Amino acid sequence: MQWRSVVVGLVVLRVSLSCVLWLAFGLGPNVSSGFNFPLSFSLHKLDLLFSETKETDPRGNSWSGRIHGQKYEGTTTTCSEFAEESDKRSYLNFFDGHKDEYARRYSSFPDALKAKMKDMAKEMFYFGYDNYMRHAFPADELNPIECNGRGPDVLNPSNININDVLGNYSLTLIDTLDTLLVLGNVTEFQRAVKLVIDNVSFDKDSTVQVFEANIRILGGLISTHILLTDTKHPFGKVGFEGYDNELLHLAHDLAVRLLPAFENTSTGIPYPRVNLKTGVPPDSINETCTAGAGSLLVEFGILSRLIGDSTFEWVARRAVKALWSLRNNETGLLGNVVNIQTGQWVGKQSGLGAGMDSFYEYLLKSYILFGEKEDHKMFQTAYESIQNHMRRGESCNAGQGDPPLYVNVNMCSGEIINTWIDSLQAFFPGLQATKNPFYLHVGMDILQSLEKNAKVRCGYATLHHVVEKSKEDRMESFFLSETCKYLYLLFDEDNPLHRSDNKYIFTTEGHVVPIDKRFREKEWNKLFSYENGVLPEGTQSRSPPASNISNCNRIPEEQRYALPLKSIYMKQIDHMVGLF
Repeated sequence: MQWRSVVVGLVVLRVSLSCVLWLAFGLGPNVSSGFNFPLSFSLHKLDLLFSETKETDPRGNSWSGRIHGQKYEGTTTTCSEFAEESDKRSYLNFFDGHKDEYARRYSSFPDALKAKMKDMAKEMFYFGYDNYMRHAFPADELNPIECNGRGPDVLNPSNININDVLGNYSLTLIDTLDTLLVLGNVTEFQRAVKLVIDNVSFDKDSTVQVFEANIRILGGLISTHILLTDTKHPFGKVGFEGYDNELLHLAHDLAVRLLPAFENTSTGIPYPRVNLKTGVPPDSINETCTAGAGSLLVEFGILSRLIGDSTFEWVARRAVKALWSLRNNETGLLGNVVNIQTGQWVGKQSGLGAGMDSFYEYLLKSYILFGEKEDHKMFQTAYESIQNHMRRGESCNAGQGDPPLYVNVNMCSGEIINTWIDSLQAFFPGLQATKNPFYLHVGMDILQSLEKNAKVRCGYATLHHVVEKSKEDRMESFFLSETCKYLYLLFDEDNPLHRSDNKYIFTTEGHVVPIDKRFREKEWNKLFSYENGVLPEGTQSRSPPASNISNCNRIPEEQRYALPLKSIYMKQIDHMVGLF
């Protein structure tokens, strides 16, 4: 019976707190429904003890109610409930105008603080980079705890977590080349390029994932070659005497070694892995994810247009078209895993995270680079399907309905499968970018958290658990090529990438590519036919049927606030995840 005493004690405490607040502020007894967020959310657990006595589902017909059902019926606080409270004299009045702590905190970001964060991001990069060069190069990655290098796991070929990425080709250095330029270190950039030319070869008995080799290695080489030879010199004259397109030749050599992945497939969708010496392994699986097979077009397309050989763009575009032709007729959605021989969807979950993310990203970026109208049509159609079926919640910022959220759905029905979000969904806001100071604060939080929790003796380790802070002795190449680069650019408003007359895109691995008219020119004039991967006229621009699931585009302009959500909801989220 001990737990009953605890329950009674907590209830008495809650009532007492309400009375004190009522007496102190004249706010009325209704404040007890949630003034103290830590108390309020912990007390939701009490409701579960008595949930059997409830006869109705407070979630009603909300998407959150449909996905969770009766399981959490006692834990729900919807936006509409907050709207009812906002009409009364309650604690919400303290969040109005100049008294709003969140608006005050996030509405600006001082220049002095930007400079401090910029320096902190630069120091973070060099701590990781210098330790990689000192302890790991020419190995692929740095083990920052043991202070040594690592390559493929040759004793365990099935260890794809390692072997999909590492191929004995100095991965981290290649992946990091253009970051050195972004930070303005021309001297080290030129030295690093020479090290790659002198040390890197792809004539290796390494089985790697096509997608990872493409975005990290091929993308890094192409980006660096373009920046070295760019006549507009956004970073100054970074070229050096004697450079003879060696990086472009390396990129071409790697791409040729990846081509066997596109052979002997009934659909044109590539195998997920190749051996750089021998081609597709005999025991290779016939299943691949949508992102892995459909996110090759930017790098392959640029290479084709640089060397005047249509082969690479042709195979990558054929794969995209093959995937596009397999989308569901009713929803317009694709699944996340497909059989490359049968064209059957093995995984029917559709979302914006792992397995699908960069497929959508590259539809838009390919159009921006190459100007192919079909890429734009596909992106627009895909975007409509995403908004119609994945985005749930409409006007929560106005105090009504569920919070806005992109969920994971069944590609055939659009019904919710789950509501979890992974880190790879972060690409989607990048396609919709905002100039909102709020995100500078988010970047600062990320930077400080990495420095506090991931930094070890010789670099930055991988965190396995964000609460327990358990670490893996591994610093992946994207930490230097993406994480540090984006954090630095977030605070460096005077960077040449921001100030240059030219425009740039970032590949999905964070490599810098200028938007150049030469990428919109093809030395070949042969048009792709249907059997080569392009759909007949009319089918590629097919729009999905209208849906009533979301009214996202009908939110009045006056309801769009400086913060992503109203302060009351920001505070609610902060307390839910333990940020007090």
